[in-house]
Amino acid sequence: MKWKFDWFLVGMAVAVALAWIFPHAGSHEGWMNPDLINKMGVALIFFLNGVALSFSALKAGTLRWPLHLVVQTATFLLFPLIGLAALWLAGASVSPALGLGFFYLCALPSTVSSSVAMTAAARGNVPAAVFNATLSTLIGVFVTPLWVGLVFKGSGHGMQLDKVILDLVIWLILPLIAGQFCRPWLAVWAQKNKPLIHVVDRCTILLIIYTSFCDSIERGIWSGRGTHAVAVALMGACGLFALVFFILLTAGRLFKFSVEDRITAVFCGSKKSIASGVPMAQLIFGADPRMGLILLPLMIYHPLQLVICGVLAGRWGGRPDAKT
Repeated sequence: MKWKFDWFLVGMAVAVALAWIFPHAGSHEGWMNPDLINKMGVALIFFLNGVALSFSALKAGTLRWPLHLVVQTATFLLFPLIGLAALWLAGASVSPALGLGFFYLCALPSTVSSSVAMTAAARGNVPAAVFNATLSTLIGVFVTPLWVGLVFKGSGHGMQLDKVILDLVIWLILPLIAGQFCRPWLAVWAQKNKPLIHVVDRCTILLIIYTSFCDSIERGIWSGRGTHAVAVALMGACGLFALVFFILLTAGRLFKFSVEDRITAVFCGSKKSIASGVPMAQLIFGADPRMGLILLPLMIYHPLQLVICGVLAGRWGGRPDAKT
């Protein structure tokens, strides 16, 4: 398989490095005013996603309900239950912030663009992938904060769930709807400028990652735990991906899915969205100085899923046309 340079993965490392060098600028006391600029960035991301979302492609994938049920159950039930079990097993050996970040990763919706792209590369059911990925994003606006609120409550922390969901609706759902409303006028422009939209989307996420780490570094959250936190997050991400991947492969065979549907189930059900996860974290956790630690598991899981699924997409895409 031919490897492509991914500037976004490098950009994540650069954003963290800049936060270590210039932490004050992006902190909540800094001149960048991250609260406002991050919310505006979140709204822009979801507006552009609304403009680019083809309703006809979404409609074409609605009929495979057993497949959709498996994917959404894995995303919003299997993952969080694994996360709860991991928190219980880890106990006090993992810092509360890192444990919350690992569970937050488990509660997130699936990716959209990479799930669809890799399903297409592997010759899976692309319309079903579009439907599942989009449905996952919409469900996640409500289910993700509910799961996170449950863990917050269990850990003795308070969380204004109604305010969090209202913020998510205002800054995520309404811009998405506005993008769909503007689609008749902007769809052609969006189709021609996909690379530009992709760059704006990714640069906004990098900005939020930068400001999130700035606050953590300014307040000394990483002091004495950087290497250990990365090692724990890496092991947790690898174990989580392997377990869910195996369960989804097994479920596809048990339900006698076609090869195309099994590919879609695995690629859509095993992924977690950094495009939704970083903006949602900004709205859910707000000014929490531990944001860098909370985002760490997601930032490790993201490249891990891309590398593994990219290799598998290349292998499965080269299979013979005969059914297996």
